This record gives sequence, C-alpha cells and structure tokens, in this order.
Amino acid sequence: MTRPVPEYTAADLEYLNSVELPRMSNDDAVALGLIAVQVIREWDLSLAVDIVLAGDLVFRAKLKSTGAGNDPWLAGKAATVNRFGEPSLLVKLRHLEAGTPFADRADIDHDTFKAHGGSIPLRVGGVIAGTITMSGEPDVIDHEAAAEALSRFVSQMDSASSSRQ
Repeated sequence: MTRPVPEYTAADLEYLNSVELPRMSNDDAVALGLIAVQVIREWDLSLAVDIVLAGDLVFRAKLKSTGAGNDPWLAGKAATVNRFGEPSLLVKLRHLEAGTPFADRADIDHDTFKAHGGSIPLRVGGVIAGTITMSGEPDVIDHEAAAEALSRFVSQMDSASSSRQ
C-alpha cells in the first residue's frame, strides 16, 4: 500500500517550534528511536532514522532499502535544523512561500545544509538539545513519520510523568 503524500504549509508546521521536552537523555533518545522504527514498520516505509544529541549520534536505524546514500541527507537535514532552529521542512516551506527557494540561496553550502523534510528539533529548556531525522521517502513523508514518532514519544513521556504524580 502506498502512503498518501501529505501537503503542508509553513503555518501547518509552526506548532513544532513549541514542542518542549522535559529532558532528553541517551536513554530517551533510544526510546524515541525505537518509537520511530515502530512508525516506519507500521507505515511500511523505507526510511533511515537518526537521533542526535549535542552532535553525538545516539541512535541510527536503516530499514528496507535505505543505506549509506541516506547519510548525507540525514546529516544535511539535521544541520539545517541546527542552523535555522526549526524543522527542515518548515525552513523549505518558508523559503518557498517567500518566493525564494532554499536551493537558490548562494550564501548556503548546499552539500552541508539540506532544506528537505524529515528533521525536527528536540528542545529542552528552550534550547535545541538534538534532532530526530528521517530520510528515504519523499521529504513530506520523511517529515510526517518523524513528527508522528515525536508525537508518540511526547505522549509517552506525558503519561509516564502523570503516573508518577
């Protein structure tokens, strides 16, 4: 079954700039990565996923036909998040909606920065502590899967926090 390709506007993705995590340890990163793998399998996608904290790759999984060719995309999308402070797809859409495609920017090293969907910041205390990044499908599906994994992870953290009170 082919997954429908979602369409987004910048306004659709703004909420991701306010997602705040109470913490993000290596153990949390692995838990998020395992949730991401679950989403990838449930949705029958061919995706690679990275969870990076403070520049350190804590979790990586490559499912189906993903491989070394996804590595520059994973790194480039995460670099875009770290440089611009918001999801890589939101950076792309902001540029498109302003009439200046990211790919046309001469002041950007496009080998390093890739404004394509799939990477979302992991914020703790208002600071980007890391990223979740996916690559392998059309970029809006990469984004959709990463956002779903993050949403499930936040719900799981909220449930765990509620049960301790």
